[in-house]
Amino acid sequence: MGVGPGRTTVEVGAGTGKFIPVMRQCGGRIVAVEPVDAMRDRLIRAFPEVEALAGSADAIPLPDGSVDAVVCAQAFHWFATAAAVQDMRRVLRPGGVLGLIWNGRDETVPWVAALSAITDPWEGATPRYRTGAWWRAFPAPGFEFVGERRARNAHVGCPEDVIVKRTLSVSFIAALPPERQADVARQVRALIAGTPELAGSAEIAFPYETAMSAWRRT
Repeated sequence: MGVGPGRTTVEVGAGTGKFIPVMRQCGGRIVAVEPVDAMRDRLIRAFPEVEALAGSADAIPLPDGSVDAVVCAQAFHWFATAAAVQDMRRVLRPGGVLGLIWNGRDETVPWVAALSAITDPWEGATPRYRTGAWWRAFPAPGFEFVGERRARNAHVGCPEDVIVKRTLSVSFIAALPPERQADVARQVRALIAGTPELAGSAEIAFPYETAMSAWRRT
């Protein structure tokens, strides 16, 4: 994507800043745009050197042609509209790149598929990467498709953190009433206890497939 020293990258839907350490490794100026005050406040506390702005994907508070790259990490499915894509194009310099990235569960692993069977009934109409509905925003005027890459990835840690707490942080699970959340947590812990490669393990690797797509402003 050409991110690096002397370049400016804006992350749209930056949340609490989970992707910022990856961008910092590349160098350059980072601008974070996040509409939720509580998330943006946490980002500011964690990364005080990053310019954090209140704004939305279809109203990015930056001048026309002012950035070299726009990144959406685990977020684009929430605002996959023509208006959002065109505002991203507006802030990009000619030749600048829009990059989208997601981590998706590797459901070829049986216990991961079993976990999804616990959580998926609660998703309702929640926008998700896995539905592919976000692709309807493309092809988009003024953008050319650069390509797509996929890579293996893993979230490593204790089962309580990388399975239970991560599950409870999923948007449509976190929105459930407390008693429903507790029921989901019980089911997830029972799955861990009944899975030999997880039960009693101090550290596990939750398998993901990372999908990355890029478009260049023409």
